[in-house]
Amino acid sequence: MKTNLYNSNGEKSKQIELPSVFSVPVRTDLIAKAVETKKIKQPHSPSPLAGEVHVADGVVQHRRHVWKSGYGRGSSRVPRKVMSNKGNQFHWVGAEVPNTRGGRRAHPPKVEKMLNYGKLNKKEILLALKSAISATANLKFLQKRYLTLQDKSLKIELPFVVESKFVEQKTKQLINSLNKILGNELAQIAIKKKSRRSGKGKMRGRGYKVSAGVLIVVGEKEKLNSKNFDSVKVNSLSVMNLAEADAPGRLTIYTEEAVKELGEKLK
Repeated sequence: MKTNLYNSNGEKSKQIELPSVFSVPVRTDLIAKAVETKKIKQPHSPSPLAGEVHVADGVVQHRRHVWKSGYGRGSSRVPRKVMSNKGNQFHWVGAEVPNTRGGRRAHPPKVEKMLNYGKLNKKEILLALKSAISATANLKFLQKRYLTLQDKSLKIELPFVVESKFVEQKTKQLINSLNKILGNELAQIAIKKKSRRSGKGKMRGRGYKVSAGVLIVVGEKEKLNSKNFDSVKVNSLSVMNLAEADAPGRLTIYTEEAVKELGEKLK
């Protein structure tokens, strides 16, 4: 399997032979399984002392012959805190339990239920990664991933491979080169876009949505100078970078060095 190699100006320089990992049959079931296993959820729960931190005097007792007792007063056995007292007369209010004002929650979220203990065999993880890489070289999966490309007839050769000098450019030159390599339709997907979210998510600390954009895979000794694009080194490349749920085929650009290292790593 061969593909075009683009230089730093976005022009085709020659054709190179791709390693066998780019022609592996795509297993969407394994990709979805790997993404679900590696998924991380931010665990959250209320404070263990929630509803129990107050400056009022302690909890009212419910037994006879003790001072500050709620026994015999015709009041329910709800835990109470004493707001003020005068001799044997008390002003107290229900506290701490869920059915009282300012009390703790009845069934709060539990941290231990949010931790992901999913496991996957090493061979399954490796095959899922190979499938995700192979999907980036398949036009069918690319069009399925992006809704704006589904009804268009694209004449492109995947995957996109560039020279190592490509990632050393400054942001403005990098964007110009990308526009030449990808064309107008793919260039719109490649650059990250930030938009204001609709709905109540704006009130909950997530007012903006940011698109993923293109992923640039670089070699271990290479570094992308621009922060406008996602980049990952070959040894850190995972299914999470290349796929979302059961939708592989993210728009990806590989450097020539990254392709060589992938061929050595995933034989």
